[in-house]
Amino acid sequence: MKQKIKELFSQKFGTKGVMYASAGRINLIGEHTDYNGGFVFPGAIDKYIAAMINVNGTDKVRAYSVDLDAYTEFGLNEADAPKEQWARYIFGVCRETIKRGFTVKGFDTVFAGNVPLGAGLSSSAALESCFAFALNDLFNDNKIEKFELALIGQSTEHNYCGVNCGIMDQFASVFGKKNCLMRLDCRSLEHEYFPFEAQGYKLVLVDSKVKHELVDSPYNKRRQSCERVAAKLGMETLRDADMAMLDAIKAEISEEDYMRARFVIGEKQRVLDVCDALQKGDFETVGARMYATHEGLSKDYEVSCVELDFLNDVARECGVTGSRIMGGGFGGCTINLVKDELYDNFIATAKVKFNEKYGHEPAIYPVVISDGAHKCME
Repeated sequence: MKQKIKELFSQKFGTKGVMYASAGRINLIGEHTDYNGGFVFPGAIDKYIAAMINVNGTDKVRAYSVDLDAYTEFGLNEADAPKEQWARYIFGVCRETIKRGFTVKGFDTVFAGNVPLGAGLSSSAALESCFAFALNDLFNDNKIEKFELALIGQSTEHNYCGVNCGIMDQFASVFGKKNCLMRLDCRSLEHEYFPFEAQGYKLVLVDSKVKHELVDSPYNKRRQSCERVAAKLGMETLRDADMAMLDAIKAEISEEDYMRARFVIGEKQRVLDVCDALQKGDFETVGARMYATHEGLSKDYEVSCVELDFLNDVARECGVTGSRIMGGGFGGCTINLVKDELYDNFIATAKVKFNEKYGHEPAIYPVVISDGAHKCME
């Protein structure tokens, strides 16, 4: 991929550039916890967006997307926003960098990626983080702090792409570290690295390729449930709540709100349990907590679907150490922690059984925990 980018850059612009890359991400555990002031536990993966960039001496950005075979040019003022959605990610990063008082000048770029689209691996955050890192290096002597680079990506989503996302995806793309997962405290925004050198195990995503369109807004409804319970407890979020507190007000809240809060309180503890288990190299506990998260997301939070529950059941039948829905739910992937000796049978079984039941095979994405945004060495 990088060689193709290099060749196309030379063809289109007649010069050489500098190559940068940033990764997609997985989240091992910690789902629907971000807006509850809890913890998430992501890591960057070996699927990335790479871009070759060269300063062009003008006030324009000239950009070519290899994957879309699309070219556009745009200026750096607010009125210059491109119409193409893919280009708005790059434009947004330029504008958010400028708004913070940093420098951006015209540049040429060719970029491509191998982050699977629509699988919940955050290809957009990888794109934003790649360009934020590059603009910091090319124009600002790396004076912008890494967390600010993540915020630039998040603000791009909010202000230029119409997505009111949290910080986890951009954070993981910027801060990712090989063989490490990161516990991000969504309240204080402090983070800590935990080793993930899973010798004897593989991490693999099984993508149902299903996305259920829902009539109402299920995410907002679940968030409102959590907010109602937190208010009843006199708290801003459920971060400091425990099951004894929840049970004490059970008679005063709806059964649905109780179930939603029960999941969030349990998930907060599961993230902490997984952190402790990884420090001991205890992957059986990691796996058990992943299954417990799936159960909670399916029964208490009700964001699963029959296809994902089916894949989770297949994982159990095949002896997979841990498996759960990854992401918001209602379709998408399961993330699976599989012993090496069981891997081939699990993948083959999942493909056959899913195809028999739903008429198509799931997509399979093995992932390795890798570095986040970086400058590529020649």
